Amino acid sequence: MPSIVAGGVTLHYEEAGQGPPVLLLPGSGARGRTWSLHQVPALVAAGYRTIALDNRGAGKSGPAAPGLTAGDLVADTIAVIERVAGGPCRLVGTSMGAYIAQELLLVRPELATRAVLMASRARPDPMSRALAAADRELADSGTVLPPAYDAASRALQNLSPSTLADPEAAQDWLDILEMSPTDWTDPGLRAQIDVAMDTDRRSAYARIAVPTLVISFAHDLVAPPVRGRELAEAIPSASYTQIPDAGHYGYLEQPEAVNEALLGFLAG
Repeated sequence: MPSIVAGGVTLHYEEAGQGPPVLLLPGSGARGRTWSLHQVPALVAAGYRTIALDNRGAGKSGPAAPGLTAGDLVADTIAVIERVAGGPCRLVGTSMGAYIAQELLLVRPELATRAVLMASRARPDPMSRALAAADRELADSGTVLPPAYDAASRALQNLSPSTLADPEAAQDWLDILEMSPTDWTDPGLRAQIDVAMDTDRRSAYARIAVPTLVISFAHDLVAPPVRGRELAEAIPSASYTQIPDAGHYGYLEQPEAVNEALLGFLAG
């Protein structure tokens, strides 16, 4: 499996296609391969070379120590851009992956030609702080949730009511989630949980000059559309798209709509 070592940590990635590089950054606890079901085939068919990264602490990448910061993950991403992409590339991130991309656009804007930020925000709010604190408390408790309970909870938190109202779709998702339960005892996940936005970054993001598309999902409880709009408004000349009938997993839940917005922007 392809990998590089940066900052003493092995960073695993998967490549597909040929053409201009697109670096894909997943959310907390997720592997780069989450992009492979829908976005990678569409990008490769459109003539791009995709690089799907396992962030430090997830998948086959090296461990994440306590005290992991967004800056650490930005540094990892910079190393992958310089050494794997071979220079400036298009960035696509969702949730924590979008946060990483946002911060990179501030410190090394010359490494990104365009950026797509999905399911993200520019500032915390009471619910985002409460959710991050609850996740930390659960992880620190050592509790192992029954897989069926974990699946049902994740479905309610991350999927659209439209999906959950469809018996066949809901059951498919529950089956998938139950087969891949959250390991709250995993030290990598615990480290990534700390990489949560805890300050208002709107004034900082006003310095971003890279062409940017912010995508929100209409039924996202984790990063509601109102926060996505704020993010787009904070970035000069950023464009904004809202995908209907989708929750926090919108890039998996409504892939055709996401891919249409993604490919249209990246080709612009």
